Amino acid sequence: MQNELSKQKVALGLSGGVDSTAAALLLKQEGYEVIGVFLDVLGNNEDGKKSAMSLAEKLKIELICVDASEDFSEIVISNFCNEYMQGRTPNPCILCNPTVKFKYLQKVADEAGAYYMATGHYANIVYDEAENCHFISKAKNIKKDQSYMLYRLNAGVLFRLKFPLGNFESKEDVRSFVEEKGLKNARQKDSQEICFIPDEIHYIDYLLSRGYKITDGQFINSAGEQLGKHKGVPNYTIGQRKNLGITFGKPMFVVNLDGKTNEVTLGEHDELMKTEVISVNNCFPLTDVNSANNNFIDAKAEAKVSSLMPYNYIGKTIQAKVRYAATPANATLKQINDDTICAVFEVPQRAIAPGQSIVFYDGDKVIGGGIINE
Repeated sequence: MQNELSKQKVALGLSGGVDSTAAALLLKQEGYEVIGVFLDVLGNNEDGKKSAMSLAEKLKIELICVDASEDFSEIVISNFCNEYMQGRTPNPCILCNPTVKFKYLQKVADEAGAYYMATGHYANIVYDEAENCHFISKAKNIKKDQSYMLYRLNAGVLFRLKFPLGNFESKEDVRSFVEEKGLKNARQKDSQEICFIPDEIHYIDYLLSRGYKITDGQFINSAGEQLGKHKGVPNYTIGQRKNLGITFGKPMFVVNLDGKTNEVTLGEHDELMKTEVISVNNCFPLTDVNSANNNFIDAKAEAKVSSLMPYNYIGKTIQAKVRYAATPANATLKQINDDTICAVFEVPQRAIAPGQSIVFYDGDKVIGGGIINE
């Protein structure tokens, strides 16, 4: 199939926003035949579709509209709701990227005969000659860098990817570039944080609208002693101090959430600080997003995988982020078993939330990551 694909063609995720617009303009400027791909993840996003169609017409590119709502609902929305109900903190974008967004983008690219795929993400792709492997790398604009969100993309995708915005130094530069090309969406506001929940709707109300029942439970301390009533586990996040509805005469924080027992553990700030993070379903990067075990790229050939951590990272100091907005911090990795990694930080990290991802870096290069378990 890949021998039949044209390296002059690129399938680009086109939302109608300023980032995908800039990506399309840059790719056209480089001489590529750009095929826009609008993914309707809700199944009824007529406004979004009209916006993408209008933009494609202005850019004079073909647009293919795809209904990805069934997979999105079954995989991303379902996981989002279930994780919150279990007392975990999901990141829907990290799950969506490999299982929906890039899955459909690759399908369209293959069917349209396009070798390359692209999006308006702020990240880069680098080829490491020593390891004979392609990696996600940080964007030049560190404030907007989205490499953290992309760590689950598999090796079969990375070598075909382009991120045209990876070398822009600021979002303002992107807006100015689009503005100079005479397109009116240059000053359009950024998309909402959770694409399937309108800004005016709280995620708790969304859970309730999906039929989930949120019940009162007990606040406890680390010794298991009851401290009072809470309004339901999904209402709280690790590290939360305000709006607990209970006072102690000293600052108290949410340090643990248990959806099975419906208990919220409160403690002092020191209890939020951890040096070890256990993560599961890690990847360097994942080659099969549905795999239950770790999959690591062989150091010398992208096509091969192993369930063991690459030997060159054993005992080596790398950097890790425990959430999107966190600053990378020095850590070393230990293999616990085939699907579990322990990251040991040099400096304790605050408010580590199960359900979020820990992503590992070697300099600017993303070498893997996993879902935080404890």
